Amino acid sequence: MILSGEAAMASILVIPAVAAALLAVISSYRLGAVLNVLATALTLAVSSLLIFARPAPSLYLHVDDFNIFLIILNTFVAFTTSVFSASYIAHELESGRLTSGYLRFYHAMYQVLMLAMNLALLANNIGLMWVAIELATLTTVLMVGIYRTPAALEAAWKYFILGSVGIALALFGTILIYLAARPAMGQGLDAMAWTLLVSHATSFDPALLNLAFIFLLLGYGTKVGLAPLHAWLPDAHAEGPTPISAVLSGLLLNVALYTLLRFKILLTANGATLAPGVLMTGMGLISLSFAALMLYRRRDIKRMFAYSSIEHMGIITFAFGMGGPIASFAGLFHMTMHSLTKSAIFFAVGHVSQAKGSQRIADIRGLTESHPMLGWGLVLGVIAIAGLPPFGIFMSEFLIITSTFARQPLLAIPLVLGLLTGFGALVLRMQGLAFGEPSPGNAPVHASYVPLFVHLAIVLAAGVFLPGALVSWFRAVAAMVG
Repeated sequence: MILSGEAAMASILVIPAVAAALLAVISSYRLGAVLNVLATALTLAVSSLLIFARPAPSLYLHVDDFNIFLIILNTFVAFTTSVFSASYIAHELESGRLTSGYLRFYHAMYQVLMLAMNLALLANNIGLMWVAIELATLTTVLMVGIYRTPAALEAAWKYFILGSVGIALALFGTILIYLAARPAMGQGLDAMAWTLLVSHATSFDPALLNLAFIFLLLGYGTKVGLAPLHAWLPDAHAEGPTPISAVLSGLLLNVALYTLLRFKILLTANGATLAPGVLMTGMGLISLSFAALMLYRRRDIKRMFAYSSIEHMGIITFAFGMGGPIASFAGLFHMTMHSLTKSAIFFAVGHVSQAKGSQRIADIRGLTESHPMLGWGLVLGVIAIAGLPPFGIFMSEFLIITSTFARQPLLAIPLVLGLLTGFGALVLRMQGLAFGEPSPGNAPVHASYVPLFVHLAIVLAAGVFLPGALVSWFRAVAAMVG
């Protein structure tokens, strides 16, 4: 029996909620890992049904072209990460870094995080959207500190403090949006429903909308990891479990940017407001340039790729700030390619750190000789994320550059310089990591490489050919984002 659109939408939230409750009491690692994978697979299957059965919007939840695209991407990466997590966490259990009690907590929190991100994407109520982002933040804070080492606890506290400041700013911005809507729409839930807000946006006070967007940009920009609001992100990646690094870079940053883009659409619908793209373009360039330079100074492999995430979120924010059909299309495409590529890289990095017994770049050498599959997988991931053809990120960056040259040639100069700087750092690091005499600590890796190479295969295929239906889909969403 095929679920209706309403049932499918509800199931996307119910499945991880039920799975989290079950996983919290299951002490068997194998059973917990299997249930975690099954729950994410079922959520992915149900989310795919929304393509064929689109439910009508309510005051709390809605589905449109924009969020259905991200929901499917979110659930797909969540599924492949859960497969990677099964073998990765098994090694952590064997090494004694995690106990069975922490494993129950880890699996339960993984599903809570999926619930929170799915809820943020589906939310039609801007207050509910804020609550979902806050839940995702608190969940990841707990997971970052799961090893209970001083460094992990420090990273968790830093994330909690900076994340709390960001979410407080976002809350104030959300309240200002409600205050701007209330004179035109009255009190109550109608003035918080995004679908209704957009249709009435022309009658809102533009001064309140402008002020609200500044707070929203700073608040949700903290979650996106935009410089100078990024300080929590490298520590969270370096000290937390690697599957959480994959979810943070591949999913949670996208969800935070999605919420910001929803408010950008709202401001654009009111012609009297300031152009939000100028602020986004500026923060995007700052993040790209700063992170590209910082890549040269990293000594920890997970921190290095954390700064790579800051770089790419800057590129995506810049693209949406530029706006227009080509730049917005490229921004959506880059979101997709970055999610798949960066999560694949963290799959490789997780097993590399276990095999070498270290995350220090100086301790990792000659991977293509000591661990050929793992080494070449990491090489392909770095080539893809650096923006080399024929991978999909090359196509998205090419579109962003050409669009910028056509519309704002002066902005293209720092954009290209930032991309080249980041490219040089990644290629420089890759040579030492992958080639040369292998470093000590060559433990065998007992893991499935399927998630890693499935992601890379999709990114490669997307760089060569995009199906017409997917192109039309991206164009429709690009027109919506503006």
